[in-house]
Amino acid sequence: MWSDGLAPLMVLSGPSGAGKTTILTGLIQRTGWPIRQSVSATTRPPRAGEVPGVHYHFLDRAAFEAEVQAGGFLEHAVVHGHLYGTLVRTVEDNSRDGRATVLAIDVQGFRKVRGRRPVDSSVFVSVPLPELEKRLRLRGMDSEEAIARRLANARGELAASGEYDEILENRELEAAIEKLAMIWERFFHMEA
Repeated sequence: MWSDGLAPLMVLSGPSGAGKTTILTGLIQRTGWPIRQSVSATTRPPRAGEVPGVHYHFLDRAAFEAEVQAGGFLEHAVVHGHLYGTLVRTVEDNSRDGRATVLAIDVQGFRKVRGRRPVDSSVFVSVPLPELEKRLRLRGMDSEEAIARRLANARGELAASGEYDEILENRELEAAIEKLAMIWERFFHMEA
C-alpha cells in the first residue's frame, strides 16, 4: 500500500483545548483511512471515563522511568507536571498492521520525534487565544490555576507553529476536518 513499505508517521500538535483529538476522530470516521492515533503513556491519574489502553497507557512513575531507560519511548516530556510519552512499539505495531500513525503531541514532543526519525507530515492546530480560553473553561476539567498555565503554554506553542509543514486553524470543526483531509489525502490516494 505504501510506496516505501512504511506506513506514514504524522504529527498533529496544538495547544491543550485546540481540538486535535476531535478533528482526528472526525477525519478517521469520515474517510475510513487506515490511521491510528498513537495512545500515549502518562503518569497522570485517569480522568472520569478514561479507559486504560484506549485513552492513555497509565503508568506509575517507576514504570515510566524504566521504559525511558530501556529506550522504549520515541519521545517523552513533562507536561503540566506529569510525564507523557509515545511508545516506540505503538508506532512499529501500527506500521506492521499497515496503518499510518498520528501522534497528537505537544511542540516539545514534536521536536524530539523529528530529531529521532522522519515525520511524513506535521500539522499545527491553531485557535485564537480568546477562543481557546473559552473552550478550556467549557470543558470544566481544570482549575483556574491550570487554565492560566495552559494559556501561558499555548502562547509559546502558538509561537512555534512555523516549525510545522501546515497550520490548520480550528474555528469550525467541519471545516477543520475537511482541511486536514485535503492535507493528508496524498498519503491515502490509491491507484485503481
